[in-house]
Amino acid sequence: MLANRGTRFVAALVDGIIVACVVWGVLMIPALRPMAEAQQKASAAGFWTVNVFSIAVGVAGFLLVQGWPLLTRGQTIGKILFKLRIVRTDGSRVDPARLLGLRYGIGMLMNLNAGISMIWGMVDSLLIFRESRKCLHDSIADTQVIKL
Repeated sequence: MLANRGTRFVAALVDGIIVACVVWGVLMIPALRPMAEAQQKASAAGFWTVNVFSIAVGVAGFLLVQGWPLLTRGQTIGKILFKLRIVRTDGSRVDPARLLGLRYGIGMLMNLNAGISMIWGMVDSLLIFRESRKCLHDSIADTQVIKL
Protein backbone atom coordinates (compact mmCIF):
# COMPACT_ATOMS: atom_id res chain seq x y z
CA MET A 1 0.00 0.00 0.00
CA LEU A 2 1.36 3.43 -0.94
CA ALA A 3 2.23 5.73 1.95
CA ASN A 4 -0.02 8.74 2.33
CA ARG A 5 1.27 12.22 1.64
CA GLY A 6 0.94 13.50 5.20
CA THR A 7 2.93 10.66 6.73
CA ARG A 8 5.66 11.08 4.11
CA PHE A 9 5.78 14.80 4.86
CA VAL A 10 6.13 14.32 8.62
CA ALA A 11 8.77 11.60 8.15
CA ALA A 12 10.73 13.95 5.86
CA LEU A 13 10.48 16.73 8.46
CA VAL A 14 11.86 14.40 11.14
CA ASP A 15 14.71 13.40 8.81
CA GLY A 16 15.46 17.04 8.01
CA ILE A 17 15.55 18.06 11.65
CA ILE A 18 17.85 15.16 12.58
CA VAL A 19 20.30 15.86 9.74
CA ALA A 20 20.16 19.63 10.37
CA CYS A 21 21.12 19.07 14.02
CA VAL A 22 24.06 16.86 13.00
CA VAL A 23 25.24 19.37 10.38
CA TRP A 24 24.89 22.25 12.84
CA GLY A 25 26.97 20.29 15.37
CA VAL A 26 29.67 19.65 12.77
CA LEU A 27 29.74 23.32 11.76
CA MET A 28 30.27 24.27 15.42
CA ILE A 29 33.60 22.41 15.45
CA PRO A 30 36.13 25.23 15.88
CA ALA A 31 38.44 23.99 13.11
CA LEU A 32 35.61 24.14 10.55
CA ARG A 33 34.16 27.52 11.52
CA PRO A 34 36.55 29.63 9.40
CA MET A 35 35.71 27.57 6.29
CA ALA A 36 31.97 27.84 6.98
CA GLU A 37 32.22 31.60 7.50
CA ALA A 38 34.25 32.06 4.30
CA GLN A 39 31.69 30.05 2.32
CA GLN A 40 28.87 32.06 3.87
CA LYS A 41 30.48 35.34 2.77
CA ALA A 42 31.01 33.99 -0.74
CA SER A 43 27.37 32.83 -0.91
CA ALA A 44 26.12 36.23 0.21
CA ALA A 45 27.62 37.66 -2.98
CA GLY A 46 24.76 36.30 -5.05
CA PHE A 47 21.65 34.16 -5.09
CA TRP A 48 23.06 31.93 -7.83
CA THR A 49 26.41 31.28 -6.10
CA VAL A 50 27.50 27.66 -5.69
CA ASN A 51 27.87 26.65 -2.03
CA VAL A 52 30.22 23.64 -2.16
CA PHE A 53 31.34 23.59 1.49
CA SER A 54 27.81 23.60 2.89
CA ILE A 55 26.68 20.90 0.48
CA ALA A 56 29.71 18.75 1.34
CA VAL A 57 28.95 19.02 5.06
CA GLY A 58 25.25 18.38 4.40
CA VAL A 59 25.91 15.28 2.27
CA ALA A 60 28.37 13.94 4.85
CA GLY A 61 25.84 14.54 7.63
CA PHE A 62 23.07 12.88 5.64
CA LEU A 63 25.21 9.81 4.89
CA LEU A 64 26.43 9.61 8.47
CA VAL A 65 22.91 9.61 9.88
CA GLN A 66 20.76 8.08 7.14
CA GLY A 67 23.20 6.04 5.04
CA TRP A 68 23.17 2.77 6.97
CA PRO A 69 19.39 2.45 7.46
CA LEU A 70 18.82 3.45 3.83
CA LEU A 71 21.23 0.87 2.46
CA THR A 72 20.22 -1.96 4.79
CA ARG A 73 16.47 -1.37 5.18
CA GLY A 74 15.39 1.09 2.49
CA GLN A 75 14.36 3.46 5.27
CA THR A 76 15.51 6.73 6.81
CA ILE A 77 15.07 7.29 10.53
CA GLY A 78 11.82 9.18 9.88
CA LYS A 79 10.55 6.36 7.68
CA ILE A 80 11.44 3.81 10.38
CA LEU A 81 9.46 5.82 12.97
CA PHE A 82 6.43 6.06 10.70
CA LYS A 83 6.70 2.51 9.29
CA LEU A 84 7.44 3.52 5.71
CA ARG A 85 9.87 1.95 3.24
CA ILE A 86 11.32 2.89 -0.13
CA VAL A 87 10.94 0.17 -2.77
CA ARG A 88 11.06 -0.10 -6.56
CA THR A 89 7.75 0.34 -8.33
CA ASP A 90 7.58 -3.44 -8.76
CA GLY A 91 7.92 -3.84 -4.96
CA SER A 92 11.51 -5.11 -5.02
CA ARG A 93 14.39 -3.78 -2.96
CA VAL A 94 16.16 -0.64 -4.26
CA ASP A 95 19.84 -1.09 -5.10
CA PRO A 96 22.32 1.35 -3.47
CA ALA A 97 23.27 3.17 -6.69
CA ARG A 98 19.65 3.89 -7.55
CA LEU A 99 18.81 4.83 -3.96
CA LEU A 100 21.75 7.12 -3.18
CA GLY A 101 22.57 8.21 -6.72
CA LEU A 102 19.23 8.79 -8.40
CA ARG A 103 16.78 9.21 -5.54
CA TYR A 104 18.93 11.37 -3.25
CA GLY A 105 22.06 12.32 -5.23
CA ILE A 106 20.38 14.32 -7.99
CA GLY A 107 18.49 16.39 -5.42
CA MET A 108 21.71 17.04 -3.52
CA LEU A 109 23.36 18.25 -6.73
CA MET A 110 20.44 20.61 -7.28
CA ASN A 111 21.13 22.03 -3.81
CA LEU A 112 24.55 23.31 -4.89
CA ASN A 113 22.82 26.53 -5.83
CA ALA A 114 20.12 28.29 -3.79
CA GLY A 115 18.07 29.40 -6.80
CA ILE A 116 18.03 26.01 -8.48
CA SER A 117 17.43 24.35 -5.11
CA MET A 118 14.24 26.35 -4.56
CA ILE A 119 12.89 25.50 -8.01
CA TRP A 120 13.85 21.82 -7.68
CA GLY A 121 12.35 21.57 -4.19
CA MET A 122 9.04 23.07 -5.25
CA VAL A 123 8.65 20.92 -8.37
CA ASP A 124 9.86 17.79 -6.58
CA SER A 125 7.45 18.29 -3.68
CA LEU A 126 4.39 19.34 -5.67
CA LEU A 127 4.53 16.27 -7.89
CA ILE A 128 3.45 14.14 -4.91
CA PHE A 129 -0.08 15.40 -5.59
CA ARG A 130 -0.29 13.25 -8.71
CA GLU A 131 -2.41 10.13 -8.56
CA SER A 132 0.75 8.01 -8.25
CA ARG A 133 1.83 9.96 -5.10
CA LYS A 134 5.37 10.05 -6.49
CA CYS A 135 7.68 13.02 -6.08
CA LEU A 136 10.07 13.87 -8.90
CA HIS A 137 12.90 11.98 -7.18
CA ASP A 138 10.66 8.88 -7.04
CA SER A 139 9.96 9.09 -10.77
CA ILE A 140 13.65 9.56 -11.62
CA ALA A 141 14.73 6.59 -9.47
CA ASP A 142 11.68 4.40 -10.27
CA THR A 143 10.85 4.14 -6.56
CA GLN A 144 7.81 4.51 -4.38
CA VAL A 145 7.23 4.80 -0.64
CA ILE A 146 5.00 2.19 0.90
CA LYS A 147 3.35 1.77 4.29
CA LEU A 148 4.50 -1.35 6.14
